[in-house]
Amino acid sequence: MKQRSPHGAHGAHAAPGPVREVLEPGQTPWSTEPESSFSTWARRFFRGLVVVVLLLAAISGIRSWIAPNKAPETVVSGQSSFPADESRAVATRYAVSYLSWDENNPDARPAQVGLDLAAGLDSRAGWNGRGKQTADVAYPGQVTADSNGLTAVVDVRVRVHTFTRLGKGWKTGPVVWERVSVPVARTAARVVASGPPTFVPDVRAALPDNMPSAGAPDDDLTAATQKDAEAFFGAYAESDNKVSAVTAPGSTIRSLNGAVRFGELKDWQVYTGNDDERRATAAVTWDGVGDTTLDQTYTLTLRRTVATDGAERWQVAAVG
Repeated sequence: MKQRSPHGAHGAHAAPGPVREVLEPGQTPWSTEPESSFSTWARRFFRGLVVVVLLLAAISGIRSWIAPNKAPETVVSGQSSFPADESRAVATRYAVSYLSWDENNPDARPAQVGLDLAAGLDSRAGWNGRGKQTADVAYPGQVTADSNGLTAVVDVRVRVHTFTRLGKGWKTGPVVWERVSVPVARTAARVVASGPPTFVPDVRAALPDNMPSAGAPDDDLTAATQKDAEAFFGAYAESDNKVSAVTAPGSTIRSLNGAVRFGELKDWQVYTGNDDERRATAAVTWDGVGDTTLDQTYTLTLRRTVATDGAERWQVAAVG
């Protein structure tokens, strides 16, 4: 590049120095370069992206981005299965507390009821503060959950000891079984009783007409195995060692270990089946303490065994 000077050229003897370009009149102090198509596209793309983000923020709300809405912790979804085991535990304890009271100690019952009753409900649970009664054993049954997934009722049977006033004390009354339906609710923390239980009838019911049958009797095999059955139940009452001596090979049957004594085999029946295994029923009388006897019915599995000398026997392989 040639050096320009406002004073013109002075010949070869000019002192050296930095080279400066002298602008002509009307000349701009910079020059423009053409911009590439990629840079143009990128700039337009990021501008458009900013616009889209701003539009989304306006639609959904900037506040929801910063602090999303949360469902209250007390809200429980009804989609999950109802906690049946916990409901039975809560309903059982609550039923015992609800059916126990003593007018000489009126504060004891509300304290026990309050262990399972929902907060804010009356822990007196309808008791008028009079009389005495004690519940000591309870057995929970079916849990029937509502379609909302939050509430249910639990069937509970409770043994109750009753008392009647006798002067300044109490006279023991009948021991009765009562059946109650306990309402419960599932909260975020636990299952609670949601109100007082209600009494429901506990009636006897007949067996269904379509009870499964054991099959057709095999009278010949019944007669042939009568003595073996008596020997088995005699050993079954006494010890494991005696039982193992009369059961089918490979079978393990635990004895009653002297809890009762064998009285008699009141009925014995073997039923038809295959050549190797049969079903049988036995009505047995057990002798208890003193003059007490108790009749029970057993279902057994018999298995055919063949000794080394070819002798064939049917022995008990399983009880129940």
